[in-house]
Amino acid sequence: MLLIRFIPLSFLSLVLVPVLAAPTHGIAMHGDLKYGPNFTNFEYTNPDAPRGGTLRLAAIGTYDSLNSFILKGIAPANNSFLFDTLAAQSQDEPFSEYGLVAETIETPPDRSWVEYTLRREARFHDGSPITVEDVIWSFEALKTKGHPFYRSYYTSIVKAESVGAHTVHFSFSAGSNRELPLILGQMPLLSKTYWEKRIFDKTTLEPPLSSGPYRVESMDPGRSITYQRVTDYWAKDLPVNRGRYNFDKIRIDYYRDGTVALEALKAGEYDLRAENMAKNWAMAYDVSVVRDGLLKKVEIVNDEPAGMQGFVYNTRRPIFQDRRVREALAYAFDFEWTNKNLFYGAYTRTPSFFANSDLAARGLPSSAELAILTPFRGKIPEEVFSQEYRPPVTDGSGQLRDNLRRAIELLKQAGWSIKEQRMVNETTGQSLEFEILLASSDFERIVLPFVRNLERLGITARVRTIDATQYQNRMDTFDYDLVVEHLSQSLSPGNEQRDLWSSEQAAREGSRNIAGVHDPVVDQLVEQMIAAPNRDTLVTCTRALDRVLLWNFYVIPHWHLNIYRVAYWDKFGRPTISPHYAMGLETWWLDSAKEAALEQHRSAR
Repeated sequence: MLLIRFIPLSFLSLVLVPVLAAPTHGIAMHGDLKYGPNFTNFEYTNPDAPRGGTLRLAAIGTYDSLNSFILKGIAPANNSFLFDTLAAQSQDEPFSEYGLVAETIETPPDRSWVEYTLRREARFHDGSPITVEDVIWSFEALKTKGHPFYRSYYTSIVKAESVGAHTVHFSFSAGSNRELPLILGQMPLLSKTYWEKRIFDKTTLEPPLSSGPYRVESMDPGRSITYQRVTDYWAKDLPVNRGRYNFDKIRIDYYRDGTVALEALKAGEYDLRAENMAKNWAMAYDVSVVRDGLLKKVEIVNDEPAGMQGFVYNTRRPIFQDRRVREALAYAFDFEWTNKNLFYGAYTRTPSFFANSDLAARGLPSSAELAILTPFRGKIPEEVFSQEYRPPVTDGSGQLRDNLRRAIELLKQAGWSIKEQRMVNETTGQSLEFEILLASSDFERIVLPFVRNLERLGITARVRTIDATQYQNRMDTFDYDLVVEHLSQSLSPGNEQRDLWSSEQAAREGSRNIAGVHDPVVDQLVEQMIAAPNRDTLVTCTRALDRVLLWNFYVIPHWHLNIYRVAYWDKFGRPTISPHYAMGLETWWLDSAKEAALEQHRSAR
């Protein structure tokens, strides 16, 4: 590939000069960057935040490996703080990145390639420089030996090569894929020298050589891990980092379940908890330390897409391969009763895989959506064209006879009928029964009423709760019938959608295609989304995909919130501005005056 850097003036009158790439300090998926080349810090940070102290957090389950880049093993929480990337994503823009290890980013208007020029001062924790060779090695190792997610994510990246002492060039396969330069900006950078002496695709408890704001200080595998802030971190004063990573230490203690962890918080065993249980938020914090203001309860509003949490069918299982069966079972889940009696009315039903964003399908398809969907008519559910998807609704009384009657009608259409109080297949005589797999006992109170409603249909659903390691292993190998999972989304969906929905990923162990979607139409819709040249087209493509996924009933939708519910001991400072699309915990700091007052209150109790 020839990059034209200089064109003689006399030649300009003879040819049409193409628009050339130019090095920049950042890159946006669509539109302009919020922060200019001379910005000093993100506006949701406090550049003068004091540094010091320990942030104590909790995690549920266990960990058994510090190699987070492969399918094997379970990595500890928050270990992304160990590794630098080429660029850093801002948390108040839909999808924009600014140079971190890279000083400049260069890509042509068609984004058929990208060049990252590295900062000379970029260093690993042992003092060795981060080089172009390290970047190339990281890319190749992740793509060929890393977790299947990386292999899918980097599918359209053809080659990485050095084009100078400090510049790496990535070439992309033919076709439009505007997200690829930003995807590469997120790539964790690994030391070639370090890893060439080790087996990359093997679990390990040896702290790896890294380059980020923290390093592993100590660990008790499966019980706790402590990260230590790197005081001479090479990038601590860069604009993308100023006001971030303020705690000297981050300690994470592991608990066997959420109930034990909650009691540990109230006892002061750790500092902060993001609460995901409505019942806990409504009832469990009515204790003296909360009433006295020592343990704070706050709700932080966000604009983050909610994604889709729900009961996810494994359509690899024969009983779930009929769309009518999947639709029917959704009528047995009574969200309105659940929300009223278990959640204190806290939640909103999720009607989209891209809920809480402008990407969610709404109303009937627009003319632009129809232009995408009409060529697939006859290959996708006809409801896509004529109805707005809405999950089944009840009056919240717990009496859902109309819904159950509708479920029986659909099951009958699919060849099932009730015989001797069991739902059986009219051809094979097989009973309709399956297992609901859970990773936490906290969810049993929500699942059991659903199971009882299924029993009224003659369907047997067994609930099985297992530990985190078993659960992850079974998820990786698709060894489940129905699971409760959250399919997260961003404001700028792109290449990761292949991992969620593509036919290729349906058969690849460790992928996030939990439902086992294997549909050529979905494959094509995902590729159209990835190729979207602008924001308007991206929104249109995403809504079209959303409609097809919804009307195929791969999920029984649950609920969502547009707030973070956070309980924390009153010892922290926070910036006055919160980021739109994240909680921003790495921008908080320890307030020494508050901490001293808190300790005084505790000692006086």
